[in-house]
Amino acid sequence: MEIFVSQIMTGLSIGSILLLVALGLAIIYGVTGVINLAHGEFVMLGAYAAWFLQTQFGLGLLASLVPIFLLLALFGWLIETLVIRHLYDRPLDTILATWGIGVMAQQAIRLTAGGELRYVQMPESLSQSVNILGATDSAYRLFILFLALGLFALTWGIYRYTSFGLKLRAITQNRAVASSFGINAGRIYRSTFAYGAGMAGLAGALVSPLKSVSPEMGTTYVVDAFMVVVLGGTQSLMGTLASSGILGELSGYLAFYSNDTIAKALVLLAIVVLIRFRPQGLFTARVRA
Repeated sequence: MEIFVSQIMTGLSIGSILLLVALGLAIIYGVTGVINLAHGEFVMLGAYAAWFLQTQFGLGLLASLVPIFLLLALFGWLIETLVIRHLYDRPLDTILATWGIGVMAQQAIRLTAGGELRYVQMPESLSQSVNILGATDSAYRLFILFLALGLFALTWGIYRYTSFGLKLRAITQNRAVASSFGINAGRIYRSTFAYGAGMAGLAGALVSPLKSVSPEMGTTYVVDAFMVVVLGGTQSLMGTLASSGILGELSGYLAFYSNDTIAKALVLLAIVVLIRFRPQGLFTARVRA
């Protein structure tokens, strides 16, 4: 029982991190259709923001979460306004543009903060272990799990039950018809991109005490995020939640019997096989004709 519970908790811990990283990407791609290759760099910038606020201003990680979200949301808003809005309906151009933005972000961090590894201190109140049915788990990882679920619930509530969410769904289904009813598609796209970037920044800040902070850290996370979004379905928030849990548990199970490298390779192989036979992913959003 102890081993079983430990494996379940390990999978949930991995899944919660995947959900945090992938949620912003799912929002941006599901609404705007932009394949944002700079998403990993948004995560990286959030981690560096946490390190900077902690070392330069003595601001603890929990206290810095709101400023980091606002800072990365502003950055995402500027990126959409200055670059992305000119490239809609040009997928290859958006891929190249976001890739270039990611490279520039990496080099800017390398020039200003240096290329060496940085470390963010875990909140002292969450540094202890918690016993769950005989298995022990980090209190901080449990905090990430519940916060990830809370952020997902908040995003779902905005998407389903607010005026902004209604406009967003209308534009996703048919931009031309939505615009004819007076909905400002450009404003919705900018707000969506800002929200997705802010969520990515939060993800980076939250994983920074668990991983070393470096300019290249975003590369791994953007691959993981795309795996989650592709598996779950590109326009399904519930699919993103479910696929995060599935991939987290699968990765934890495979890593227990092999190692992390083999586990990631097998998970990627499984996704390739699945999309060969179900290219729309496991879950698809229902749209009225």
